[in-house]
Amino acid sequence: MKNKKPKVILLVAGEGKRLRPYTLDRPKCMVEIDGISLIDRQLSILKSVGLNNIVMVGGYKIEMLKQYGIKLINNPRYYETNMLWTLFCAEDELEGDVIVSYGDIVYSREILKSLLKSTADIAVTIDKEWESYWRARNEDPLDDAETLKLREDGTISEMGQKPKSLDEIEGQYMGLIKLSAKGVLQIEEIYKNAVEDSTLLGKPIDNAYMTDLLQAVINAGYPVHSVPVFAGWVEVDTVDDLKSDTTLSRINSIDASV
Repeated sequence: MKNKKPKVILLVAGEGKRLRPYTLDRPKCMVEIDGISLIDRQLSILKSVGLNNIVMVGGYKIEMLKQYGIKLINNPRYYETNMLWTLFCAEDELEGDVIVSYGDIVYSREILKSLLKSTADIAVTIDKEWESYWRARNEDPLDDAETLKLREDGTISEMGQKPKSLDEIEGQYMGLIKLSAKGVLQIEEIYKNAVEDSTLLGKPIDNAYMTDLLQAVINAGYPVHSVPVFAGWVEVDTVDDLKSDTTLSRINSIDASV
């Protein structure tokens, strides 16, 4: 049983408003780069390391995701909720070891293998070479960036806040998380408390972000471990991302790794 592969939960409910017109006829995760969609690439990477127990949580144009023949759960409130709500639409699937991934990213096999090697109860990949990537995507790298502060032991002390300077960002949260069975219980505890309070870090629970949950977990005294990676991934959030040479060159490198 020890060697049982983790289940994967892909959060693919998003509309991708900043990717219009490319998302007018498809979910965000099905937008294509060089003729291949983000979700196809991610599924290929996952399966290349033997991760075949995959669940998708869809919402926007969910019927298009049925073609993958993968267990599909619906977030009917996708248009008014965030990633955290989408994840807990699949609460019944949260058991044992689980990998949670956003649907608008693609990462290399090396990144996935690094995450799989982590023995932490809650492990999060962070890109230590984030700054050059953010500079290629934004005139000001602090635009669309969030704080991420590390302790000496590699655990995260703060994440998801608005940074005032580059010094407050010791890595970029990617949207790729691994949970042990114990880690699942820890995040469920924090989430259930937030549902009872109707708020998480001062936000309505249905509008809270995954980083809010992770910060609340940290605040409760549970360690959230970082898994440092160095480039080797892309996030496609805007039309500029979709069309950029940086995205294409990174995707070509990832494709070559499979």
